[in-house]
Amino acid sequence: MLFRYTKQKWLLVLGLVLLMGLLAGCVPADHTMDTPDLLKGNFWEKYVVYYFAITLDTFAGWFGGSYVLAILMLTIIVRTLILPLTLKQYRSSKAMQALQPQMAEIKKKYKDNPQKQQEETMKLFQTHQVNPMAGCLPLLVQMPIFIALYNAIYWNQDIRLDKIFGFVLGEPSPWYFLPVLAALTTFIQSKMMQKQQTQTMPGMSIILTIFPVLIFVMSMSFPAALPLYWVFSNIYTIVQNYFLYVRSSDKGKKEVLAK
Repeated sequence: MLFRYTKQKWLLVLGLVLLMGLLAGCVPADHTMDTPDLLKGNFWEKYVVYYFAITLDTFAGWFGGSYVLAILMLTIIVRTLILPLTLKQYRSSKAMQALQPQMAEIKKKYKDNPQKQQEETMKLFQTHQVNPMAGCLPLLVQMPIFIALYNAIYWNQDIRLDKIFGFVLGEPSPWYFLPVLAALTTFIQSKMMQKQQTQTMPGMSIILTIFPVLIFVMSMSFPAALPLYWVFSNIYTIVQNYFLYVRSSDKGKKEVLAK
């Protein structure tokens, strides 16, 4: 049912908040080890964080020891790898937008029966193979990367001690510079998607409005490397959304005016 999918999106946001809150205090700030030592750790450390750390070390070696550029390289690779999921999200959003007249008709027909309205809406989605939860896939895929990056900051002293604009990556950003930048870029990319998302999923406008605030609040206590990753990821997404949403929308308007 449509209500179930909306509820799942709220649960996803709540889960993200709880997860980031847990990360903010789960590892002592003085905990360090060399990358090879991760092979002696638990399953997560041995089979996930180790290869993640090796990748960052390798990229940093390519860029003269700069873990800032290593995080940038990792962000580009991750965002490019999940591009098929993003395109799936875009196609699903466009399909739901095309179904708006039929959804409005169902809402009008069953206005006194919310349960029947939800059932018929979900039948419509199934008939046209539309997944309302497709928009959550890119975020879900990125979460293990985010957690692994958090672990790598504390378990690799070289990452923790690297700097950007004088900010140490292993410490919270002074003057809230990176949290503000992370929240601002999150807001921009949310606004680019908001019109289309809110047309297809009622309640999404609230989620898209709250999310930048959550990013800012949580980034204040995170090591600077985490909001830095979020900033890089958001900039990639803003460029991507320009071509997917803004430019394609402008092109569609021009085609309509030309007829």
